[in-house]
Amino acid sequence: MGPELSVVIPVYNEAPNLEALVAEFSGVLGNLGRPYEILLVDDGSVDGSFDVLSRLQRADAHLRVIQFRRNFGQTAAFAAGIAAARGALIITADADLQNDPADIPAMIVEIDRGADIACGWRRARQDAFLTRRLPSIIANRLISWATGVRLNDYGCSLKVFRAEVIKPLRLWGEMHRFLPALASEFGARIVELPVNHRARRHGVSKYGLSRTIRVMLDLLTVKFLLSYSTQPLRVFGLIGGAMGLVGAAIVGYLGIMRLLHEVSILERLPLTLLGILLLFSGMQLVTLGLLAELQARAFLESRARPAYAIRQILES
Repeated sequence: MGPELSVVIPVYNEAPNLEALVAEFSGVLGNLGRPYEILLVDDGSVDGSFDVLSRLQRADAHLRVIQFRRNFGQTAAFAAGIAAARGALIITADADLQNDPADIPAMIVEIDRGADIACGWRRARQDAFLTRRLPSIIANRLISWATGVRLNDYGCSLKVFRAEVIKPLRLWGEMHRFLPALASEFGARIVELPVNHRARRHGVSKYGLSRTIRVMLDLLTVKFLLSYSTQPLRVFGLIGGAMGLVGAAIVGYLGIMRLLHEVSILERLPLTLLGILLLFSGMQLVTLGLLAELQARAFLESRARPAYAIRQILES
């Protein structure tokens, strides 16, 4: 019988944390009485993390280790682990020991009650305020407003998903934090629970303010995917049509003034150029929307290549 629970944990230069990490998750999952596996994705670590993972995997058949050829990023690591997961429920977490696995049973209860996704909320977050918590608060409010999915903590990696909800989703960039919003497009039922957040024991955070900028850029992509991915002509056509109508009105007005009042177009050259610019720009945007429609259809019918390259997989 295969595992019922799959835990996916990206690992990047976390060698001092790995033994405690595996011990904590194994203890909690073992007490649940359900078959489980822990997938640890080594995202190109250079501190000996893979050696530690290899040793731990040889001693525990529940562990599976995926090694990347180089560092591809946290989202790619989550994508690889999710693709390889065999459980009906997929749990995601970080490897820095700040997520508390003791919160997992309560999150699984919410899934058993009918939710498709249970998200952790680090209400008492143990991070620096200016560099971590404040940007996170701003980003969470902006993401909630843009996507329509109201969550207090999009950045918390501790989440539980039904496999059939998360596996079809494609991930790139910093998209792993937008999984609830992406899943909501298909009617996923989402709940959020306060979870324990602990201070980092070893090592340093891999995230900084620069990551917030990348998240905001990815938010634009998510907003477009949620609203216009299958009908891009709506956004391009709306803007282009409005510009074209304004341009046509200006050109029409100037034409009437020239014919009825013999006003030279050269006397109103800036307005003439503005009208022509708006008219042709509007036509170009409508054409771009049509081309985007064709590309969207081709994209939906094709299979995107993965955003990572696996060197090897260790499993029993």
